[in-house]
Amino acid sequence: MTILLTVLLAAAAFILGAFLWSFAEYLLHRFAMHELKGKGMMSREHLEHHVRSTWSFSATHILSWIGMLLVGAVLWMPIGWILVGPVAGIALALGWACGYFFYEYQHAVAHRRAPKNRYQRWVRQNHFQHHFGQPMKNHGVSTLIWDKAFGTYVQTEIVRVPRRLALPWMIENGELLPEFTDTYILVGALDDSERLAAIDRARAFASIAPPD
Repeated sequence: MTILLTVLLAAAAFILGAFLWSFAEYLLHRFAMHELKGKGMMSREHLEHHVRSTWSFSATHILSWIGMLLVGAVLWMPIGWILVGPVAGIALALGWACGYFFYEYQHAVAHRRAPKNRYQRWVRQNHFQHHFGQPMKNHGVSTLIWDKAFGTYVQTEIVRVPRRLALPWMIENGELLPEFTDTYILVGALDDSERLAAIDRARAFASIAPPD
């Protein structure tokens, strides 16, 4: 096998691995996290994330990282190795892992800081429509391919964000920053009462959008 063919094979396997992750991202988010409505650790952790609409590092992330790396090493690497050869097997597993960590990074920064480019603006608009508008839509965080394919994609020009759940990067002194007024609108009062918190939790675990 020539060096060029080896490189092309590795590149194709890497892209396929990342593509396989994007499909897994959609399936896990839709079915293992939302459809289960809090049954099981993955669903429970994710829906708690919806209650607070914040992102913070936890031991769960380490377990997730280990699990996804094991899937690449135990499943995709042997499959690629057996079907095509060792180069394809390793590249397939690396593509899967890089696709996963790219998703993890984009999800984390979407909650923690303002977008830096057009793609990140889309990620936030798409993802926060999922959080605050239609939790059973827009399951893909890093791509819209599978939402388009399965009819769960919804494009919204203005995302309604409950004031109490607004991300820190989008507000200043309790008001929406001017650079985000073409994408978001704050709704409702800044209400942190126990009654509303209980409603937010119940609706999150039912995969229903929070009230204004």
